[in-house]
Amino acid sequence: MIRRIYIGLIAVLLVLMGFAVAAEVREPVAAGSFYPASPDQLRGMVEGFLKRAKVKRIEGDPVALIVPHAGYIFSGGVAAYAFKAIKGLRFDDVVIIGPSHHVSFPGASVYDGKAYKTPLGEVPIDRKAVKKLLEIDNGIRFYPPAHIREHSIEVELPFLQMTLKGFKIVPIVMWDFSPDNCKRLSEALIKAFKGRRVLLVASSDMSHYPSYKDARRVDGETIKAVRSLNPEAVRQNDSKWLQSGVRELYCTLCGLGPVVTVMETAKRMGADSVRVLKYANSGDVPSGGKSRVVGYMAVVIYSQRPSSTVE
Repeated sequence: MIRRIYIGLIAVLLVLMGFAVAAEVREPVAAGSFYPASPDQLRGMVEGFLKRAKVKRIEGDPVALIVPHAGYIFSGGVAAYAFKAIKGLRFDDVVIIGPSHHVSFPGASVYDGKAYKTPLGEVPIDRKAVKKLLEIDNGIRFYPPAHIREHSIEVELPFLQMTLKGFKIVPIVMWDFSPDNCKRLSEALIKAFKGRRVLLVASSDMSHYPSYKDARRVDGETIKAVRSLNPEAVRQNDSKWLQSGVRELYCTLCGLGPVVTVMETAKRMGADSVRVLKYANSGDVPSGGKSRVVGYMAVVIYSQRPSSTVE
């Protein structure tokens, strides 16, 4: 009896620590907090954001997006601009790369399961692509704790569900933003998706948590770096501002690794142009204060050539 209780306690502790084997379907954890848990309310909110987002036609082929992942009341209106730009297009796969907010680990974690779930239904995972990534680089693995509580992938899914059809996702979470780790992941993505039409999505908010005025100054320079389509410029901008003495500035991009990885990969997929569709910060919404804010941008990276199929 004591032995059974002991084994049971160990099992409970493992689950609480996030080391339990993940389910085939990853259940939503941000529903009811970052966005509505009610399917009807969620659908209505996303539809409203998309309707209000006025986006001029992209004269080219979208390859990648950079979108925020905060609560919808703060960043949903910004994110909608990027998703509006790809509405109705066809992609074999959508590779979403988000930062880890809860656990640290080397390399990158790709979810090896059947689907991610939101109140709008299940989004299938391309397990063949996942298998390829796992085989290509041993620095890429399935590390369940990276996904269990992480919202940076999940909050992008309702927008994709409302704008695309017939797609599968490859959800990747990373904590190590080092140049070497980003380069390895980019190389693996190029190899794994050869011959596929892919949309890359970098999930990232911007400056945390300067004043409204400082955020607009810092984020403006980050936007300039992103517009250059030069990942190294984005890194240098981040380093410059973190050493600048701006009060309460914790980062310029909480998803720095996902952003530079997606930029590098998009360039190798033929992207040659960047359009920043929208910028705002949490101080721009009625419920947001201006003493400590978080910045958000919606970006589309595209090719002026006709196809983004990986060569």
